[in-house]
Amino acid sequence: MPAKKPAPKKTKEKGYDSSSISVLEGLEPVRKRPGMYIGTTGPDGLHHLIWEVFDNSRDEAMGGFADRVEVALLPDNYIRVVDNGRGIPVDKHKQTGVSALETILTVLHAGGKFGGEDSGYKVSGGLHGVGVSVMNALSEHAIAEVHRDGGYYIQEYNIGKPKYKVKKVGTTKHQGTTITFKADIDIFKEIKYDFKRIVNHLRQQAYLVKAMKISVIDARDLPEAEQKELDLKGKQYLADEHLPVPHQHFYFEGGLRSLVAFNNTYQKPVHKNIFYVEKNDVSPEVMTVEVALQYVDDISPRITAFANNIYNPEHGTHITGFKTALTRTLNNYAKKGNFFSVKDKDAGFTGDDVLEGITAVVSVKMPEIQFEGQTKAKLGSVEARSATEQVFGEAFASYLEENPDDAKAIINKVILAVKARKAAKAAKDSVLRKGALEGMSLPGKLADCQTKKAEDSELFIVEGDSAGGSAKMGRDRKTQAVLPLRGKILNVERARIDKMLASEQIKNLVIALGTAIGDVFDVSRLRYHKIIIATDADVDGAHIRTLLLTLFYRYFRPLIDEGYIYIAQPPLYKIQKGKDVRYAYTDDEKFAVLKDMGVDVDTDDAESEEEQDESEENTSAKKGGGKARIQRYKGLGEMNAEELWETTMNIENRILKQVQVEDAQMADKTFDVLMGTDVSSRKSFIQNNAKMANLDI
Repeated sequence: MPAKKPAPKKTKEKGYDSSSISVLEGLEPVRKRPGMYIGTTGPDGLHHLIWEVFDNSRDEAMGGFADRVEVALLPDNYIRVVDNGRGIPVDKHKQTGVSALETILTVLHAGGKFGGEDSGYKVSGGLHGVGVSVMNALSEHAIAEVHRDGGYYIQEYNIGKPKYKVKKVGTTKHQGTTITFKADIDIFKEIKYDFKRIVNHLRQQAYLVKAMKISVIDARDLPEAEQKELDLKGKQYLADEHLPVPHQHFYFEGGLRSLVAFNNTYQKPVHKNIFYVEKNDVSPEVMTVEVALQYVDDISPRITAFANNIYNPEHGTHITGFKTALTRTLNNYAKKGNFFSVKDKDAGFTGDDVLEGITAVVSVKMPEIQFEGQTKAKLGSVEARSATEQVFGEAFASYLEENPDDAKAIINKVILAVKARKAAKAAKDSVLRKGALEGMSLPGKLADCQTKKAEDSELFIVEGDSAGGSAKMGRDRKTQAVLPLRGKILNVERARIDKMLASEQIKNLVIALGTAIGDVFDVSRLRYHKIIIATDADVDGAHIRTLLLTLFYRYFRPLIDEGYIYIAQPPLYKIQKGKDVRYAYTDDEKFAVLKDMGVDVDTDDAESEEEQDESEENTSAKKGGGKARIQRYKGLGEMNAEELWETTMNIENRILKQVQVEDAQMADKTFDVLMGTDVSSRKSFIQNNAKMANLDI
């Protein structure tokens, strides 16, 4: 019998005691985990720093203390935000023992947004009070300047730490705050501000605070001699109308009414007058409810939601109240006016019926606000539902009574939606019923993959039978499916589901995806987690790609939001020198490959040194290091199965672009312009953006 092993000695665990617990002080947590505070250190997080500083100035305007805010992009990646509000207090703070200015800039959860009636703001967009201090923590250099009570005060910071105490440097006739900062390159991958993105965001904010003027200035490329003229180095400056740099000024007296008109720029209104209501002091919990709407000759609803000026892409309780009141009010008006057929026992509008073609903006302002999740994408405050339902319901009922022509136009629009809904349901049910009878048989042109795991499956949507044949032969049959399209699919921008499903191409795609469509759409039934659009690199290919993106955006939006849609990037050139074969995706890459091969073709002299074979779109380049053959691909159909696999389908080599929507409202507006019926607006859009296009002529 083996000897019994002695029990292990119990020893005191080492290495885990109070000394193992890290305590991050001041703004250290922000630099340690920036994603917790700004979401990402990519472009979204970089621009978020601007929003946080701007929100402080905007809150001054919301409180009636300011009426002008300026955001300027300065040389050397500096950003400056100026307002003419009260100016951040500079007296000593009782709890911190330093000035209020330093406290706000260097302490998390410090600001005038807490404390109820005695606080600095009754309503604020900054829920957690970490905004401006987070900006400071993630900036290598920041300057705070305050013009208050006749004094001009200043304090500078490096990565969130004060360089000196707040000091008075002079007297002033101004009133307000200027924050200038430079984001830390050690935190952000790339510091590159998008002026158009900033303009779009601040334009939206100008609609939400009536009579607030916002100026946006891009002075990044301003010569140093002119910087002094525009006072870009320290003193408070609010722009005039005449600037030698790109700039935008926004000022809207109409509030949300103006925003609805802007959103409907490229739409045909169903009724003339935009409905608008604003009511203050609705209840102790809800200070303001503001709603504007107008119906247009379209089938898509466009509802934009805000709570304390924060955009809520996932809507929330205020939109629930709005929809309830909208459906009830229109049903009551239609019944009272005998718009329903007496024979129709099921007469009445559904929630979907009354939303078809509506453009609406709903905004609530609350002193104590609750969101679902950190991103503030969805309002959770229950009081907002009843307040919005009451204010909007009463005002909209009065609007319908006082504007009978508008009311009749709206009701007729909704009745048309009811008829279309019933027709679309019949068509949709027919397609789904047919699929069920056939055991959900997949389209004949679909070459499906072997695996049944959606997360491992890819669907290549290719243009034409030629490319389809190469893709089917070259693919990895285990994980890659191929669906060839025959020509251009239907433009669904203004097409209802019944017309869409009458299109064989779209019906095949819907069945292949497996999600169904419309009110029975279920993203969890998606059969492929990579849907790859692979079209030719020419005008027709771009058109087909745009038609497909329109379909996905309008009817399969969750597929875009969850990152399932991709665009393949096939190469433009095949370059061969002897047995050395390489592919290039751009002209610059082509010249780099030739240089690496020892074929030193100068980019400036490329055209003169290349012999063009127009029939085959091939070229040969020869200089110094020998001769290389260059094949220019016009389409995927020109590639054989091996080439298509190697360049476009092989996960080791291919390049895919994931389709994302950064700004849903601007994307919606762009689809309206490019795919809608307004020819003049489309022509204007093309003329204004022609220089941004990559033309393949």
